[in-house]
Amino acid sequence: MMRSLLYLLPLLSALVLGGCTGQSAAETRGAAGKSASQSPLEARPANPPASETPTAPVTARESVADTKAKSVTFDDIKLELKKGDPFTSEALTPKVKQLDGKLINIRGYILPSFQQDGIKQFVLVRDNQECCFGPGALLHDCVLVEMTPPATATFTVRPVSVEGVFTIHELRGPDGKHLAIYHLDGKEVK
Repeated sequence: MMRSLLYLLPLLSALVLGGCTGQSAAETRGAAGKSASQSPLEARPANPPASETPTAPVTARESVADTKAKSVTFDDIKLELKKGDPFTSEALTPKVKQLDGKLINIRGYILPSFQQDGIKQFVLVRDNQECCFGPGALLHDCVLVEMTPPATATFTVRPVSVEGVFTIHELRGPDGKHLAIYHLDGKEVK
């Protein structure tokens, strides 16, 4: 399910681990683009301990094709985590668990990258403050979006609405820290 996410690794690292440094969005993207030479999946041990095994992806995606998307906000997927708290599956709320595998529609901002058109993968963030991801971003403040072919997105500084199948899927960086816990198989960006 998680195709090549190599170019998103630096953006996610800056978003979740870096917080707001006062750099401009262009400086942050430029510095992030020079790091991470390996895939986040390559950085994991071959047989991770059970506590590090990603949540299994939902297999019946076709069953949601005929249903209407549920409107969701970032407040709906918020967890009781503070900056620096480690993520465990126990932190997932019943509301978040109920959304796993469901067709949703969520509004947010596309985290800037080097691509403007034909975007197949991007990070959707809660807000678009001056430094591009706001101070103290938490794991529940972003959703990793992979557009389902042939759908693509176009970058804009305005808020967008993304429709797709929401899943809980842990993504860890080379250092083993969580970079994202939410994933969306995007169908449409408006």
